[in-house]
Amino acid sequence: VSGHCRRADTGDAKTFGKSVGGCQTLKNTKLWVGETMDKDDVIAFFNRRALSWDARMVRDELVIRKILDNAEIWDGLDILDVACGTGVLISDYLARGVRHITGIDIAPEMIRIAQEKFPQKQVELICGDAETMPRKKRFDRIMVYNAFPHFENPMVLLAALTEQLRYGGRLSIAHGMSREQLKQHHTGSARAVSVDLPTAEILAEMMEKFHLSVDVVISDERMYQVSGRK
Repeated sequence: VSGHCRRADTGDAKTFGKSVGGCQTLKNTKLWVGETMDKDDVIAFFNRRALSWDARMVRDELVIRKILDNAEIWDGLDILDVACGTGVLISDYLARGVRHITGIDIAPEMIRIAQEKFPQKQVELICGDAETMPRKKRFDRIMVYNAFPHFENPMVLLAALTEQLRYGGRLSIAHGMSREQLKQHHTGSARAVSVDLPTAEILAEMMEKFHLSVDVVISDERMYQVSGRK
């Protein structure tokens, strides 16, 4: 799939287009599963899994390369990695010669491990909430990889992230598996700390509400990615 080809599973895109009007209206589109998430539960869930996270990680190198290419990650850029976990993409950013990486994650144990793995001066790792972090810095690229369903209200997250994006910068939401695979993955213990991942077409419309020009919309059997430029 071409990185700049609009392709998506259309799903509820038509319903979304009729109903958008704010965060509460978005919930009425039934994108969500389960009950309201508690952020303390999210923190506890990922803290418990931090030590084994890297060992359990399954990487499809071709998919990750495609995601990073589509996100236009290259040398000289300032990157914000949202819900960075143990830093699963930081080595990829460094290999591409980026200028600076800021990783943020709400789980202290995830950040502790990431800090041990990446002591480089150009890597800054913060334990905090991406929805409420201070908006003092602007970034060339913002990546949310394998994490979007763990934010209960995506419109709140998108508002916070687009505010931190430089003009001409790019925001990418991506998963290294298909939407259906992710849905199955979250039917177990992760169900209480996850919401449904919207169809790629719906997410594209959501991002466009924040004046992002979306030119990457991919949802296939191997990956999911929506990306747009401010």
